[in-house]
Amino acid sequence: MEQQDCALPLLKDVIRTNQEVAFKHLDVAILLGSVPRRKGPGAALEKYDKKFIKVIVMGNPANTNCLTASNLAPSVFKENFSCLPCLGHNKTKTQITLKHGVTADNVKNIVIWGNHFLTQYPDSNQAKVVVFEALKDDSWPQGEFTTVQQHGAAVIEARKSSRAMPTARAISNHIRGVWLGTP
Repeated sequence: MEQQDCALPLLKDVIRTNQEVAFKHLDVAILLGSVPRRKGPGAALEKYDKKFIKVIVMGNPANTNCLTASNLAPSVFKENFSCLPCLGHNKTKTQITLKHGVTADNVKNIVIWGNHFLTQYPDSNQAKVVVFEALKDDSWPQGEFTTVQQHGAAVIEARKSSRAMPTARAISNHIRGVWLGTP
């Protein structure tokens, strides 16, 4: 219902109960949750879908689950599978905007390495704040990098539930990047 309430122009329907219907003729599949060691979306993609579908895996550990999904759908092009680094990317960008007093559209060239949570490495070494030169401040990655790694847990602690809007925004950023490229 939340997806439908967003009035998304490309959303035709939300199907939860019938895999054959839900996975047939998709252009994009967003795999939000992760259920390891059980039949699931990877096999359904293999069975029901186009081989050029774009698959975005959100459930952590995202890199591992993305690899698993791609292995369960061997006829879907491997380059069409990706996981969601945009959430960590956006959190890193936010930390830089807070430190430098700029808006997010002024921060460029953030890279996220690793899988998720504590194994994630938010790399700001090549980051640029448009109103400044390159960020050469090595104190940021050393001092506040755990803020990015552990922010999801902090949100759950504060709200007593997981975040929804940042995840939705990260998915939107990711799909835009997949379809249109990134600056």
